[in-house]
Amino acid sequence: MARYIGPKTRIARKFKEAIYGPDKWMERKPHAPGQHGLNARRRKKESEYKLQLNEKQKAKYTYGILERQFRKMFETATSKKGVTGSVLLALCEARLDNTVYRLGIAPTRSAARQLVNHGHITVNKEVVNIPSYTLRPGDEVAVRERSRSLEVITNSLSTNTNRFDWLDFNPATMTGKMIALPERAQIPENIREQLIVELYSK
Repeated sequence: MARYIGPKTRIARKFKEAIYGPDKWMERKPHAPGQHGLNARRRKKESEYKLQLNEKQKAKYTYGILERQFRKMFETATSKKGVTGSVLLALCEARLDNTVYRLGIAPTRSAARQLVNHGHITVNKEVVNIPSYTLRPGDEVAVRERSRSLEVITNSLSTNTNRFDWLDFNPATMTGKMIALPERAQIPENIREQLIVELYSK
């Protein structure tokens, strides 16, 4: 399955946000990448289209989704009740790899994706190795019993203290449950989803 494997710090510097997590190079070079990154102030005002495109790209890189898949998610979001942008982000959050990351089972979304790909995660007691699998309220996500001693999982659980209202997690059994799809106010990502809606609606 295709995924972005290029330089992550360069992407983070492009959006001027540590979208892949803490990054020492972001602190040293908080400006855009490239020879002219420091001269960004001299550039002309960004067009509306560029702002919209950048916001879409930031969302895609944040959640690790490629264009075709992201477009399909947008089409699904438009067919559902509610504000399209908020529904779109809720669908991104409902992906299995993202949920494994939110539960604290993996330190990053990339690590979560790898755990899912390698068959370490179950959904409703069945092994699911598809990172883009969409969870529904009531679904139970757990670490396979034989995988519970993996160092990446135990280290992540010991250091992760984040908890989210739409997820319930039991560290003792390494089992979590999606209580409901998240509301926009509950999603911490700094994404202006309305710009994405405007871009796709043209």
